[in-house]
Amino acid sequence: MAFRDYDPYERDYGIVPDIVKQFVVYLYRHIRERNIPEIESMYEVSFPKLSDRYFKQGPWPPVDAISDLVDQDHVFCLLYKELYFRHLYAKTQPSLRARCESWDNYCDLFGVILHGNVNMLLPNSWLWAMVDEFLYQFQSFAQYRTKLAGKSAEEIELLKKCDKVWNILDVLNVLQALIDKSGIVAELSRDGGAELAAHDGYIPGQSNVLRMLGYFSLVGQLRVHCLIGDYSTGLQSLFPLNLFERGKLYTQLLSGCHITLFYYSSFAYLMLQRYTDAGRCLNAILSYIHRVKQLHARNAAYDQILKKNEQMYALLALVVGLCPAVQSTLDEHVLVALKDKFGEKLQATLDEHVLVALKDKFGEKLQRMFRGDEGLFDEAFMYGCPKFITAAPPAYDNPSAAGPQEAYLRQRSLFLRQVGGVSRLPLLKQYLLLYSSISLPKLAGLLETDEATLRTALACLKKSNYCLQWDGGRDMTSGSFTSTADIDFYIDVDTATGAELVMLSDNITTRHQAELLSRHIVKFEAIVRDLEAPPVAAAAPAQAAY
Repeated sequence: MAFRDYDPYERDYGIVPDIVKQFVVYLYRHIRERNIPEIESMYEVSFPKLSDRYFKQGPWPPVDAISDLVDQDHVFCLLYKELYFRHLYAKTQPSLRARCESWDNYCDLFGVILHGNVNMLLPNSWLWAMVDEFLYQFQSFAQYRTKLAGKSAEEIELLKKCDKVWNILDVLNVLQALIDKSGIVAELSRDGGAELAAHDGYIPGQSNVLRMLGYFSLVGQLRVHCLIGDYSTGLQSLFPLNLFERGKLYTQLLSGCHITLFYYSSFAYLMLQRYTDAGRCLNAILSYIHRVKQLHARNAAYDQILKKNEQMYALLALVVGLCPAVQSTLDEHVLVALKDKFGEKLQATLDEHVLVALKDKFGEKLQRMFRGDEGLFDEAFMYGCPKFITAAPPAYDNPSAAGPQEAYLRQRSLFLRQVGGVSRLPLLKQYLLLYSSISLPKLAGLLETDEATLRTALACLKKSNYCLQWDGGRDMTSGSFTSTADIDFYIDVDTATGAELVMLSDNITTRHQAELLSRHIVKFEAIVRDLEAPPVAAAAPAQAAY
């Protein structure tokens, strides 16, 4: 393929810094020696430090500048180029040429792993980042090619010739090939990942590269399918992973993999209107982040973890706004954080056993969502959703036909359609709670609507009280319908007048006070202990030295 003779990612280095040469030589040596602790240290500590010191605004030296230092080793050069292009994407705006060359490098690297006799060991963090970056660059290219407005005719012609670069079918085929060749599905089906978990992914005497790439590709397939809006297929691709079994491998290996898995799973469940399963996923991952985030405070990915944490709280607000019964499934600190982010007015809608002192960060947003405010649902969806892509390339001959927001607008429209179907239900529910029975004409008058529309709304409310929930099988899309209602009703005929009445059932959930009282007793005892504790003597001021 013909590109321009110049490219912004190329630089004439002349002499590579000695410390960079030393890094390359030592990394090559440790990979050949299968020295995981040293490789991990160089990958997670030395590489970011050198990048920040020498290559903060530009790329690392090209592979030709260091290949002689590693005896022209083909596999190592592919690994080096993987790091090279990852840094390039992080620090610069890659050109079309760089995007194409990175795709070719990933194809060569995964081809060697799939068809060669790879016996090396690499840190699991590197292998996860390899899959994660592979999919990030695919997503970036899919968005790049839709931004035709600012591209010249020459660039559009080059894009037309790149129809096989970062093609979604090829990306999915690579992930599936890694899964099949690794045998990870059979291994997880056999022991649930117990052997891998026991050895932290490094089984003695065996290479971890293909096995762990296959494992991470399961999560990668979920991500790709969610990005194009195929949520059912995404959840099905997780087989045989079980999201709700504690102590599984993905929680022990890497926070990034764990967070990605639950973020996309919860979003898929949300879009499939399986709100209880979405709430369970979000509760599990937000509890996990609450426990471990301080351990990653010095990690380069700490900011990304915090951002994803905020996105998932936005998704949780959507879930609770559409299905308030999900609140009863949340851990207390998750519920507290949700209140902190979405306002003290939330306390009017929560059971008393979860009330706490609330901060006012986002005002009355969640309360307004309970009242069916579509604007706030739209705002939270825009913040919490992933960056969608279109599977097919754009119409290059008609740049104005579709823009980069087409995929997002399509998914947004589908979601707001869900919201629109239940926007009047909160008001209907509030009126029903005021009566033990009410005639249809009277209820229609209160809602300022006609009886036919009221019947439709009652049917929608009845349907919304039942949600498909995972039933414990390996298929994460399977499930059975369970009731999530805190109010139930039926329509009966008054024998005396012949009028149709909406009758409220007696099985409304009773609020329990024991947990609320117990928590406040513990807090009160702590306050008393603090008050009764002897005052701490003030330290004597240090004598000044002259």
